[in-house]
Formats: sequence, structure tokens, C-alpha cells
Amino acid sequence: MDDCTRRQLIDLIKREVVLATGCTEPVAVALCATKAREVLGREPEKVELFLSKNVYKNAMGVGIPGTGMIGLPIAVAIGIVAGDSDRQLEVLNVDEYEVLKAKRWLERHTDDVSIGVKVICDKLYIECVCKAGEDTARAVISGRHTNFTLVEKNGVKNHSLTQDADSMPCGEDEEGCCKLSVEKVLEFATTSPIDELRFIQDTVRYNAAAAEEGKKGYGLCVGKILMEANRSGDTVHTVVSNTVAASDARMDGCTMPVYSNSGSGNQGICCTLPVYEYAKITGIDEERMIRALIISHLMSIYVKQGIGRLSALCGIVNASIGVASAITFLQGGGYEQVCYAVKNLINTIAGMVCDGAKPSCALKMSTGLYSAFVSAELACHDKVVDATDGLSERDVDCSISNLGRLGHDGMNETDDVVLDIMTHKKM
Repeated sequence: MDDCTRRQLIDLIKREVVLATGCTEPVAVALCATKAREVLGREPEKVELFLSKNVYKNAMGVGIPGTGMIGLPIAVAIGIVAGDSDRQLEVLNVDEYEVLKAKRWLERHTDDVSIGVKVICDKLYIECVCKAGEDTARAVISGRHTNFTLVEKNGVKNHSLTQDADSMPCGEDEEGCCKLSVEKVLEFATTSPIDELRFIQDTVRYNAAAAEEGKKGYGLCVGKILMEANRSGDTVHTVVSNTVAASDARMDGCTMPVYSNSGSGNQGICCTLPVYEYAKITGIDEERMIRALIISHLMSIYVKQGIGRLSALCGIVNASIGVASAITFLQGGGYEQVCYAVKNLINTIAGMVCDGAKPSCALKMSTGLYSAFVSAELACHDKVVDATDGLSERDVDCSISNLGRLGHDGMNETDDVVLDIMTHKKM
């Protein structure tokens, strides 16, 4: 692999694998509100939000870090009274005093914050309008969780704060930029100088710390209960329980940041901890573990590019494919076996629906991870689903493309149904 391509892929991973505090959809909404307030230049009297259904769905029921509350109003309030847009996906990383200020602001402005769904827009779309007196400021995030496509005050666009589409970093819809394949992922991960890949170890430190916190008891306590039930010390159960404990904590409002993948903290957790825990338990050396982490994260990024940033397809699907690929590699499998693992998993959990971000996401993560281990085990025994089965084809990259079509195009109506169900439930 030439140096230019290698550098592109390193930059791609560093751009997609970043720290985030809290679920990234309410974080992005808070970031957008922060920017609108900053441009307005004073505390707003009225805040209006217009969100894509995917963002709205993912922000309804998830815990907001350090608040003991769920949903968007408190996230917006933190952005209004304490946000700093330079923090990006860590905009909700504020202290207890600032959280208290936000709660007091929300008590005074409960009727002044409106939230609506925008029908025709990007699947990741956030528009925030802040008003005070005769002044109005508007900020729009679209396509990526931190990508501002419009920032204006009183109708005058601020070009210095707005990213044009042509200047955006490589995204999932750009064919020529960092075009990936399973072969390219493995070549990069296995042949690059190891010192160029060590940055991925940062993900372990943060995500493992969140897992330790999660074992104290958050949300459904999935990780904690699975760990306590694993009296035999089974490797797979240990790996899964340690991993999902981080999701327990994160989705229930833990204030600890985690490394995300493709705009999702759960996907970042899923891509990191199973690989690290499995390598640690089985005594695999550090270099091979680092290369496996790169496989896991980059494979997930590759699969996600076809699905899109937000979808009715649960992000644990692409993250679990990354894990299955990495575990196959750690078990001694080569390119062919990794292809088998990918296809096995596509034909196992391709239909997992995203019904919003919430504490029970840890359950979906456990399902994806158990399936990843089964798929990898079969692959290492040279067992693979037939090319005639479901979404699978003889060519692994075509199989991944089929999964992308399902997530990006085929499940659009599913999004509408899920949102309608969620917004009309009898509590």
C-alpha cells in the first residue's frame, strides 16, 4: 500500500473515531443550539428545533450526562447556558453547577422551547433557531454530527462558520475518497508500520473506563448481570459482559466520554472492547491486538459508509461486522476467513431495527457480539453461508453493498413506522 493511501486511511479513522460525551444525537442538537446562541450573542428568549426523524428518534429516550434526565429539552438547555461549540461532541461535558443552571433555565423556559420533525431533509439534520427581541440566529447541522451547513444572524449568512459541501471531509457518499474494500482494510491493518497505528489504543483507555463504571449498575445492568452470572469464566461471556457494561453507563447518562465510531459512541464501544478483552484473555501480543483494533474500527467505517450516518438499521450491525472480522484475525484467520465471517454475520443480524437510543441498546449490543463470535468461529472452520442465501453474494464487497442498500434505501418506511409508534405510545 502506498504512503498516500495509508495516510488517507489513518486520517479517515482519526476523523471517524473521536471522543464523545453522551449519545451523539442529543449532543449534536446541543451543539447546534450552542452555535445558534453564540451567533445570537445573548441568551435567547425562544428556541425552535427542526429535526430529521432519525435524530428525533435517537434523542427521545436516552439519558443526558450528569442530569438524571432524558431527552432533548435538557440537552438544549445545557447548550444554551453552558455550551461551547469548540468542544464539538463533548459539548455536554459540563460541571454540576452548569447542569443546575441549565435545569433552572429550562424551568423558566419550558414553553419557549419547541421541537418539530422536518420531513424533507438529510437523515441527519438539525436546525436550531434562537430568538431574542428583534434578533434571530439560525444554525443547521447536516450530514455529519458536527458539520454546520448554515450559520446566520438576522438572515445574514456567516461564511466563516459554515462548511460548504465541496469542502467537507470524505463522507459515505463520496465515491473516490478513501474507497474501501475488505481487502484494503486488511492490507492496511496488517502491513502498516505499527507505530503509525498505536493511536487506536486511546480508544481502549476511555472505553474500558466507561465499562468499569457501568459495572456499578446503570440502566438495565446488562453487563453487571451477565458478569455475575458467568460463574465458569467463559471467554465469550466475559468479553460481552465487559463490553455492554460501557453501553449501560453511556445510555443511562454517565458523564464519562467514550471513543465513538462513525458518529456513534455505542459503535465505538462495540468496535473496541471485545477486541481488547479477547486479546487480553487469550494472551495475544500487543502488536496483533493493535492491528485487530484497526480492522474492527475501519471495517465498521467501511460498512457504515454504504448504510449512511443514520438509518433504521441498528449501528450495532456494522460494528459487529468489524468485531467479527477482528476476532477472526485474532484466531489466525486470513482474508478468506474474514470474508466468511462478514457474510455469516450479514445473514444473521441484518434486520436489526434501530428504535431510538435508550438504555436497552446494551441488549442489542450483546446480541450483535454473540452473533459476531459465532460467525467468526464458523469462518475459522471454513464455514460460510451460501451465495444464494439472503443478502449474501460470492463477492464479500457486493454482500456489504447489499447490506448498505437495505439500510440506506430499503428501510426508509421502517423509520416512519418506528417514529409513529414511539410518538403515540401509551405510557
